[in-house]
Amino acid sequence: MKIAIPMEVRPDEHRVALDPDSCRKLIQLGVEIAMEPGAGAGAFFPDAAYREAGVDLVADPALLLGEADFVVKVGAPGARPDGRQETDLMRPGAMLLASLFPTRHLEAVTRLAERGITAFSTDCIPRTTRAQAMDTLSSQANIVGYKGVLLGAVALPKYFPMLMTAAGTTLQAKVFVIGAGVAGLQAIATAKRLGAAVSATDVRPEVKEQIESVGGKYIGIDLGQSAQAGGGYAAELSAVDKAAQARMLAEHCAQVDMVITTALIGGVLAPRLIDEAIVRSMKPGSVIVDLGADGGGNCTLSKLGETVTVGGVTLLAPLNLPATLPYHASMLFSRNLLNFLTAFWNKPEARFNLDWDDDILKGCCVTRDGKVVHAATLKAIEKGA
Repeated sequence: MKIAIPMEVRPDEHRVALDPDSCRKLIQLGVEIAMEPGAGAGAFFPDAAYREAGVDLVADPALLLGEADFVVKVGAPGARPDGRQETDLMRPGAMLLASLFPTRHLEAVTRLAERGITAFSTDCIPRTTRAQAMDTLSSQANIVGYKGVLLGAVALPKYFPMLMTAAGTTLQAKVFVIGAGVAGLQAIATAKRLGAAVSATDVRPEVKEQIESVGGKYIGIDLGQSAQAGGGYAAELSAVDKAAQARMLAEHCAQVDMVITTALIGGVLAPRLIDEAIVRSMKPGSVIVDLGADGGGNCTLSKLGETVTVGGVTLLAPLNLPATLPYHASMLFSRNLLNFLTAFWNKPEARFNLDWDDDILKGCCVTRDGKVVHAATLKAIEKGA
């Protein structure tokens, strides 16, 4: 089996799908790997390291993608700098493994189906115990939570910790984290390590112990119905519960120095939780870090990918934060892909085993046999049509 690693086409993407160490392990299984020169440079993995691991360097993208049985990428395929579509360069019948976020990239998914590509999206892998080692959503969300706090700390005109100095004592900053998924828990832990007093909320009250285990104080409301969507994801709230949540958020946001939002519905869609009234109720100098920006933003005033100031409150809405820590982000992403590929590797025949009775393969397959087969993506396409 031949695996291809092309350059990523997104301008702000510095990660690479496979690092040299993972390539070495796959080659030991009998896989042939070819890579576009410089594909790992943004993550500080030089071409020489890939050559040493046994990877072939192929400069012609048409040759690289056209001869591959399996293409691995970080993000969804798109147009290369010369205008050619990556999907059009892949041979019909090939396979693709990437973090597609298919409901956000409907055009790319449609192209994959039309080309006859069997595409697997790592962000759609079921969140089961067996699949944990393949879960790119979790590995990259950890980075989002960590880096988001650091960005907020730089923007905040205060210390995070309480400091007793000869000039007097500074009180510790108060940080409020909304959403206690992987990114939220990492944000809580990081803010706590920096010395802040951290509180947090989530629509799933069962995460209270997790919040407290990383140093946060749980703030919650009594829900009229469960907000657990399964697989560790949050579901959308009812109108009554939304109103109760809004009141709680307004009250608590006005008391803190920094709000970090990480809320996503189904791991993809960012609910609008912070409106203009809440922003204007916050103290001058306060900071909001909208870590739901990739999903559309949790704050109605966020400018995606930008930093703005409203009424003395600084709003940060950074995009693609994992790409800002490309070395470790790539290393973790690569291990996720390695675990996925080896889980279905047929060692005697040295090939990838398409076991369509397996829940993981079925759950993350987006296109197959010329059709879009992922239910949520199909629904989004039909809605768009």
